[in-house]
Amino acid sequence: MEAKTQAGLVAAALGVRDKAYAPFSQFYVGAAVLGDDGKVYSGVNVENSSYGLTICAERIAAGAAVTGGAKRLAGVAVATEGAHRPCGACRQFLYELAEETTPVLLVDSATGEVAHRLTLGDLLPGGFRLSS
Repeated sequence: MEAKTQAGLVAAALGVRDKAYAPFSQFYVGAAVLGDDGKVYSGVNVENSSYGLTICAERIAAGAAVTGGAKRLAGVAVATEGAHRPCGACRQFLYELAEETTPVLLVDSATGEVAHRLTLGDLLPGGFRLSS
């Protein structure tokens, strides 16, 4: 991924993180994905009193990309305090829309720096697809 594209993804994830609705956990997550259409789509986590109904930032961003017309994802950035990895459900959700080689940038929102550069295959080795 080009440095300019990476910087745009990171900025988008950091830029929306504070908009997360996380009154229960206080765990604010911003995510941005690069669609195969060249556009960046973002999302935040939205918690719910019925905690199982909480939606993660990564899935909201990926859904926004699909809604916007993207068919595949070419990159992902996730911003959290401490640069945490996505949950298992998000890993599988992203895997459905991207390749194993798709770059995933984990950003520490406290510093604004990319703490980890991984691929989707690193996050979900042996991921499931109907074509697998």
